[in-house]
Amino acid sequence: MYSVKIKRAYAESTPEDGKRILVDRYWPRGVKKEEAKLDSWAKEVCPSTGLRKWFDHREDHFPEFAKKYREELNASDKAKEWRKETIESLNDTPVTLIYAAKSETINHARVLKDWIEND
Repeated sequence: MYSVKIKRAYAESTPEDGKRILVDRYWPRGVKKEEAKLDSWAKEVCPSTGLRKWFDHREDHFPEFAKKYREELNASDKAKEWRKETIESLNDTPVTLIYAAKSETINHARVLKDWIEND
């Protein structure tokens, strides 16, 4: 069984990334589609617009954001189906969740990775 990794959209892709999935609602600025080397774009697992705007990448909002985002994921049949498919992919290849946020520590991809691995 392989692991789930997270990586900024602006970092160079590597063979170790395995299956690369963009997990942002919007395309990352300045990234060309051919350079992104994505296997899929999972808009169905992105935080809602309201939650994303409330969070605003503020560190003091992150714990509450993570809780509310998990609630959104657990309430979504599409997200749960995507999670199941992603876990199945881990039998064959690593999976890398691609995100555009500047912070490597307070971002939704980190919450999503934990949700895949621990729920």
